[in-house]
Amino acid sequence: MELYAPVVALAALAAGFAIFSVAISVLTGPRRYNRAKLDSYECGIEPTPQPVGGGRVPVKYYIVAMLFIVFDIEIVFLYPWAVHFDALGWFGLVEMVIFLATVFVAYAYVWRRGGLEWD
Repeated sequence: MELYAPVVALAALAAGFAIFSVAISVLTGPRRYNRAKLDSYECGIEPTPQPVGGGRVPVKYYIVAMLFIVFDIEIVFLYPWAVHFDALGWFGLVEMVIFLATVFVAYAYVWRRGGLEWD
């Protein structure tokens, strides 16, 4: 159990620092609110009023963000493979080629469908 003591101490220190930072910012931060600060910020574009029942919301940015996350997570799988490349042998090489082929097919599909264009 004494092996976990430094980890627990570091976690407690990190949690204490996070709680302290949030508490001190609430106590010492400015309290001047105005309409401009409470408005949503849309990359410098003036926000347009939405209809009462909602309305169409462009989801292009969300799709690009999800694609980035998916491909980013897939690329993270390359790091353990690169570290243990010698130990995995031919099996690891074949499996990684299959994995990269799958990633490339998904990337080509998204590219072909126009998912990476910023129109």
